[in-house]
Amino acid sequence: MTMLPLILKAAGFGLAVAAPVGPMSLLCMRRTLALGWRQGLATGFGIATGDGLYAAVAALGLAGVAAFLFAHERGLHAGAGVLLLWLGVAAWRAGGEERPAEAPGEIAWPAAYAGAVALTLANPPTIITFAAIFTALAPPGGFAAGAAAATVGGVFAGSALWWCGIVGGVTLARHALGERTKRWIDRIAGLVFIGFGLLQLAQSL
Repeated sequence: MTMLPLILKAAGFGLAVAAPVGPMSLLCMRRTLALGWRQGLATGFGIATGDGLYAAVAALGLAGVAAFLFAHERGLHAGAGVLLLWLGVAAWRAGGEERPAEAPGEIAWPAAYAGAVALTLANPPTIITFAAIFTALAPPGGFAAGAAAATVGGVFAGSALWWCGIVGGVTLARHALGERTKRWIDRIAGLVFIGFGLLQLAQSL
């Protein structure tokens, strides 16, 4: 199997995994809207990195890593729940505050990137998704090291492409929205984050 078709197929799967709307999508959009495109891209690339790491675990057959993550799944869900609750409270509070239309970023982009990676990795069942993807993509003899690396790179590229599109679209809309609308978006985002956080905490019990 030549590398280019494999990379393109993997990119399509990476884009499909990233596309469903969920807390990570909301986080990327909210940060882009409230803080600007740099924090939005950092968040998106952090999510893509998390997807790529889980794809690598699936592609390389790192059963020990997968078993460790599943063994600590409850703790990871608890950590994700706490982080989502914190994001929800912060977004809700931001929605109740007057701020300039071009407010400076609340967090630096390295912190936005690291937080997005950590939050993405706090969902071990994602490995199951990528295991199914790699089963579909694997040649009859299994993955060689080069093919595995190309597939992981394709997954990352597809996911990153999706987040670039999201950030670009939100950035274009950002300047057209009034301050009142942005504050309501913050409040709604806060409630959604809190809801997802409570769901994560319930899964940790």
